[in-house]
Amino acid sequence: MMPKVASGQAGNLSYVRTLGIDPGLNTTGYAVVETRGGRIELIEAGVVRGRQRGSLPGRLKEIYDGVCEVIAALKPQALSIEELYSHYERPRTAILMGHARGVICLAAANSGMTIHSYASTQIKRLLTGSGRAPKNQMQLAICREFGLSSPPEPPDVADAMAIALCHIHMSRKLTCP
Repeated sequence: MMPKVASGQAGNLSYVRTLGIDPGLNTTGYAVVETRGGRIELIEAGVVRGRQRGSLPGRLKEIYDGVCEVIAALKPQALSIEELYSHYERPRTAILMGHARGVICLAAANSGMTIHSYASTQIKRLLTGSGRAPKNQMQLAICREFGLSSPPEPPDVADAMAIALCHIHMSRKLTCP
């Protein structure tokens, strides 16, 4: 694992750290991925848990504080996060997820990070070739990309890794002539 240093320049190799987040009220997956000299490396991945059952404000504060800790410790430059989507049958879920996504974006904005949103279909298509790939196919793609022998647990961590990778690949497409 690379040392936890600030983003920027080390010697003459420039590097960028991206924080990918899969927002959730109970379990928010995160992954910090670094690109350096064309290589992509996982720095750290895990979860921030909202433990206060029944208290939306309490859970939101826990998510905000947890994301702020990750940002302070690992110093990413960019946040990549999944766009909100809603099923017609469950609009309340999208509203609640919007709260979690909001405090995550606030934590990133307060630290001066750029914020990039990606549709779940875009993330899936980029990593698997199918915008409708099931979770197990996404987890296999993450294992392949990072050389892991088994998928990260819980699945929210693999989703966060996929979101970070999507941003890295999309950024490369924008900067390539």
